[in-house]
Amino acid sequence: MTRVSQQYGAVNLSQGFPDDGPPKEILDRLEHIARTGPHQYSLTWGARNLREALAEKQRRFMGIDIDPEREIVVTCGSTEAMMAAMLTVVNPGDKVVVFSPFYENYGADTILSGAEPIFVPLAPPDFRFDADALEAAFRQGPAALILCNPSNPSGKVFSREELTLIADLAKKYDVWVITDEVYEHIVYAPWKHTYIASLPGMRERTISCSSLSKTYSITGWRIGYIIAPPEVITNARNVHDFLTVGAAAPLQEAVIPGLRFPDSYYNGLLADYTRKRDLFMRGLDAIRIPYTEPQGAYYILLDMSEFGVTDDVRFCEELAEKVGVGAVPGSSFFREPVNHIIRLHFAKNDETLHEALERLSKIREKMRCR
Repeated sequence: MTRVSQQYGAVNLSQGFPDDGPPKEILDRLEHIARTGPHQYSLTWGARNLREALAEKQRRFMGIDIDPEREIVVTCGSTEAMMAAMLTVVNPGDKVVVFSPFYENYGADTILSGAEPIFVPLAPPDFRFDADALEAAFRQGPAALILCNPSNPSGKVFSREELTLIADLAKKYDVWVITDEVYEHIVYAPWKHTYIASLPGMRERTISCSSLSKTYSITGWRIGYIIAPPEVITNARNVHDFLTVGAAAPLQEAVIPGLRFPDSYYNGLLADYTRKRDLFMRGLDAIRIPYTEPQGAYYILLDMSEFGVTDDVRFCEELAEKVGVGAVPGSSFFREPVNHIIRLHFAKNDETLHEALERLSKIREKMRCR
């Protein structure tokens, strides 16, 4: 959809990357590293000073002790982190529980691991799961469950109650929980983010995957990581070594100042995204387009039922061409036959968001019912 947006000159609200550049401290460090190095391979599983900074920062937010020597591997983004985690604990023929809607890569990760996904639906508008349906999935003997929290694409933040239920089932059925927590610092009041690894008995069965991409506006740097028990990290490092050898050495060094930012940085990040979310929701209210209010992350699902959509891929192509706004068809996220939902994101500057809303205000003039 980014390519389609470029083709038609549409405001690209499909691919989820922010407008804002990295913080000055990181850019200043990058400039210094560009002249002094390192420019050759780093230690395969991540530069030691980066792992130490990661351990300290995540210890602060997760509330658990992390050994940078035995419990972290630095990866090429969270995409590789998830794949390495899957290949570490999932064998061909295994099953993996995946909530639907889901970020597209999870289904592909499961298939590439030779495993079979078990989809458990999250019911709109609050995207809660049915506890009986989830336990029925656990009874099938999965090796792992994938948990995206806060969730892409729905913006759901799993409550402590929901996470406790998942944790109890994981312990009961001896299942790994693989988390994707790249939006951990973008959680809107009154919702709160709870790391499932911090719950009783879950530290030893959680593989926490994340990335620095969204927190520091460096999606192109591809710096991610896995935090897990030592026996998992030993094998994850081997998988990572054969997948990519290692993340870019200069960028590993350059990002370290960001990991040492005070709480005020993360409070400011959340305040900025809260303002963008509210701006965008007010605009959609004025246009009378129904949507699901995001609890976290920076995505929003719009209901296009009034247009009689049966082919949401074609609808999004025409939306880019005729209205000038790039979106992602919802069918790419749902296991269920969903064709009336599209996903937009609001990680853009105010000018871009206002322009997108102005264009969307003419959607009924330019898009005929299907």
